[in-house]
Amino acid sequence: MVAAGARAGTTARRYVWATAAVVAVGAVWCVTYLVTGAGSEAVGYVLVPLGAALATASLYDLLTSRPGLDPAARRFWRTILVGVGLNTAGYGWMAVDMLFHADQARTRTMPAPAAALASAGFLLALWALARVPVTSAGGAERWRVALDRMIAFLGCAAVVWYLGLAPMLSAREPWSPQAMLLVALGFLVAVGAATKVSYIADGPVDRVAIRFIAAAGGVPAAACAVLSVQFGLVASVPAQGVVLPAAPLLVALGVAAQHRAEEGLRRPARVGVLLPYVAMVLVDVPLLAVAFGAPLRRPVRVVLIAAVVVTALVMVRQYLAYRENARLLRIARIQEKRLQHEVSHDGLTGLANRALFRERLTAALAAPGPTSVLLIDLDDFKAVNDLLGHGVGDRLLVSVAWLLQVEAGEAALPARVGGDEFAVVLTEPGADPEGLAERLLTALSHPISEHRLLVQASIGVATAGPGASADEVLRDADLAMYTAKQQGKAGFVRYVEGLGEPVLAHMQLGGELRRALDNDEFRVVYQPIMRLDDNQLVGVEALVRWHHPARGVVGPGEFIPAAERTGLIVPLGRFVLRETCRQAAAWLAEFGPESLREAGLNVSARQLHDPDFVAEVAGALADSGLPCERLVLEVTESAVLRGQQVSRALHELDRMGIRLALDDFGTGESSLSLLRAFPAAIVKLDKSFVDGIEIDDGLPAAADARQAVARAVIQLARALGLDTVAEGIESPEQVTALRELGYTVGQGYHLAEPMTADGVSRLLARRAVSNHLS
Repeated sequence: MVAAGARAGTTARRYVWATAAVVAVGAVWCVTYLVTGAGSEAVGYVLVPLGAALATASLYDLLTSRPGLDPAARRFWRTILVGVGLNTAGYGWMAVDMLFHADQARTRTMPAPAAALASAGFLLALWALARVPVTSAGGAERWRVALDRMIAFLGCAAVVWYLGLAPMLSAREPWSPQAMLLVALGFLVAVGAATKVSYIADGPVDRVAIRFIAAAGGVPAAACAVLSVQFGLVASVPAQGVVLPAAPLLVALGVAAQHRAEEGLRRPARVGVLLPYVAMVLVDVPLLAVAFGAPLRRPVRVVLIAAVVVTALVMVRQYLAYRENARLLRIARIQEKRLQHEVSHDGLTGLANRALFRERLTAALAAPGPTSVLLIDLDDFKAVNDLLGHGVGDRLLVSVAWLLQVEAGEAALPARVGGDEFAVVLTEPGADPEGLAERLLTALSHPISEHRLLVQASIGVATAGPGASADEVLRDADLAMYTAKQQGKAGFVRYVEGLGEPVLAHMQLGGELRRALDNDEFRVVYQPIMRLDDNQLVGVEALVRWHHPARGVVGPGEFIPAAERTGLIVPLGRFVLRETCRQAAAWLAEFGPESLREAGLNVSARQLHDPDFVAEVAGALADSGLPCERLVLEVTESAVLRGQQVSRALHELDRMGIRLALDDFGTGESSLSLLRAFPAAIVKLDKSFVDGIEIDDGLPAAADARQAVARAVIQLARALGLDTVAEGIESPEQVTALRELGYTVGQGYHLAEPMTADGVSRLLARRAVSNHLS
């Protein structure tokens, strides 16, 4: 296809050279005839139809060699083809007539049928130009473009009339009416094309090609007009020999321009806006001539009428432009206002955003009087997004924002400063931030949003006087809000001096935990689980200790809550899991499969929420070689109640053959129902029910009360086929009491303190020697 297009472009250039050759031959003939007088003037009439035939052939080649031509462009060039063909026929008819009447060539008029054919060709060219698509516009813009085109057309037509056609009518040797009609139509083609091309964007018809079509009508017409005025009838020789044959050449150049456009060589289009102003200046030229003494004749009167019409159209156009500019200015102001709102407000809730909130807070702190800030963070909002979807979460945020606006009133500025974090700044004298916090908590105690969800919030309140910075106030409010979360959520705390010290300590502890993990400062110790009858080792519970480089050994009660809060419990738990599996497998390999029945470790709810936790357990068992049934994972009652993800993980672990222990049993609110839903294999009696179980004060009723929970747990476990372990045994009397109740296994400082892996190895080694001797 590319090669075919290139061949078509080459053919188009050949037609250009051929029509140029006709013009050149005509110029030679014209000079020769005028200088020597040799030959007949009728010969010159042959050149126009010859060039027109070549132009017609170039147009036909364009339509046949470009199958991918746009339908609108194809329609335009097909109409031009018919028009040029009619011109060829008309001028050919005239050439034949002149050859048969060679002696009358200078004075003989164009035959009426020939003039009709040529005129039809010009009219078709005008029709083709009228149908060329222009810049798409609507509304007022469409009328503006129409007025511009009318102004340009009338202005240019008035000048053409004054400088071209009118002088021909009053010439000493005027041409025939047929010739005058054709010249007028040529001018119309030129003016119409010039007007049209100024409003064509990158359409299907090339702008340069249309300019050549305009020149094909206008240049010969203008030249004929000048020649007729200056030289009379003798001007027909250069007109027929040189001027009129230039029209087919210009048509061929237009065809070549369209070929270049189809080959991707189209020039960037610029829609003209100066033509109406140029036309206004041109229409004033005849008026200036009259002002400087030219006679006020009929041609000038026509121009005067055209000038009045153009002036009226210009007034209408300016009125439309004024209305359009006013409309655009209103739109610009509305858009500016909307953009300012979007820049300073949250797109979801419509509240002020962080930037506007800080701006208002800074301004309030610069004014006299105290300024209070409430920082509101929704508790457990992530669960709403995770379980119900972000759409439900977004609508919940919108409802919270509406509630803030209602409760805060006109004297405060509520804002959304984060994902589920809101803030309110109070600047009015006598504002009651605590009262607002209480109203917000009360309002949030009822279901909100279209889904009737119950959401809670932790609120921090801070007040500062003039001169304080926005960062300081926000920091204080944030510390207060964080303290509210630490105190159990769904409450508010006002900032006081020193409130941030515990928070800062927790934050520092979190940073130290990250460093401790990276520096391998954690160690695993093991508390033996013993048989109560003979004090023999049956298993171990893995515990973690932090060997701080400056503070020494740090107990889990100090750093485990920080690890839970920061999420570091996940990598820490992964370390304990892998180390426990590795060490337990090593003991089994060294001391035999009967040496250790189980190795257990505590698992947090945060770990169970991790979707990769089950895979991590499977990987640790596979890497260490520890059998699944030898691993015990201890879970608290509160962790079991943490949602579907935790439940799925626990049941997957149970299906793997891993034994699950319910730790601290009896301290929760749903212990009995848990034993039915939770796939537990072991129940661990909490230390709180072991303390005091051995006391004998001579009051049987009191002793039975102290032992009631322990007795109920062992009976329930036996009924459900579960193993039991008593925790926190600290005296031989407690061992005796537990054995009487039916407990066979326990752990505690009386039985064995937590020890290193080497300590457990020594216990196993002594038992192996004792078994060997016995």
